[in-house]
Amino acid sequence: MAHDHGHKHDHEHHPHHGHSDLDWAAIAPLLESQAELFAPLHERALAWLAQQQTDPGLVVDAGSGPGVVSCLLAETFPGARVVAVDGAAPLLERARARAERLGVADRFGTLAGELPGVLGDLDYPADLLWAGRSLHHLGDQRAALAAFADRLAPGGTLAVLEGGLPARFLPRDLGFGRPGLQARLDALYEEWFAGMRAGLPGSVAETEDWPALLAAAGLGHSHTRSFLLDLPAPAPDRARAYVAATLSRLRDSLADHLDADDRATLDRLLDPDDTASVHRRPDLFVLAAHTVYTATKSL
Repeated sequence: MAHDHGHKHDHEHHPHHGHSDLDWAAIAPLLESQAELFAPLHERALAWLAQQQTDPGLVVDAGSGPGVVSCLLAETFPGARVVAVDGAAPLLERARARAERLGVADRFGTLAGELPGVLGDLDYPADLLWAGRSLHHLGDQRAALAAFADRLAPGGTLAVLEGGLPARFLPRDLGFGRPGLQARLDALYEEWFAGMRAGLPGSVAETEDWPALLAAAGLGHSHTRSFLLDLPAPAPDRARAYVAATLSRLRDSLADHLDADDRATLDRLLDPDDTASVHRRPDLFVLAAHTVYTATKSL
């Protein structure tokens, strides 16, 4: 079964119970819907990227998930062939169907396998390789970046989306429970994330200085920019579904580390019949920032 390494760039990644046990076919619609919510952020990021890599022949989405960003890449670079790479076949099926619906299937392909080794199966080097929140699911990030760089054509660009700021959905004071719930959830999530990283096969502790790591992979001309998703209150239904799914995963995965008050607060936030829930409250919003780092292979 595929490791959970390629499917989080389309949405905010949060802990699940046992990555290897995920039913990708069952959760693919949710992942696709959440990715569509973040499409405006990715569109701005790709427009910025298009200023750096103007006419790529081959664009690779390394860790594509259901292909929302892959198809945005196809739209951003109409002269390019796009290859979506992922370890979960049901998500690649979703990506192919999406490319067909959007009319880009004639220059859209998929490649199934584990990163980074599967990139060796590409027919030719990439002019642009996009890795959106897939790198942190690989144990040795430095070695993975070197492998990514090795699959670039001369003059090709590697774009890594990692980090940014935790998403915010709710006011600090909800009107019940202790104020600052999301800040406490962030702290617990950081502990979970550190444990996830430490438990990956071949895990290597690394200072996450992405420009320095890109330089160590032999790439130059580094650029960094962050992009905002700002969906103000009252949030649309798709945003409410995303927030509910995110908080539900956190409640289930971090339950043993939450105090009774915060568990009760989450239960109320997730109760569709409660007027103070994320399904109904008028002050729900989505505010998130994602950071993209780029560097180029010398000619």
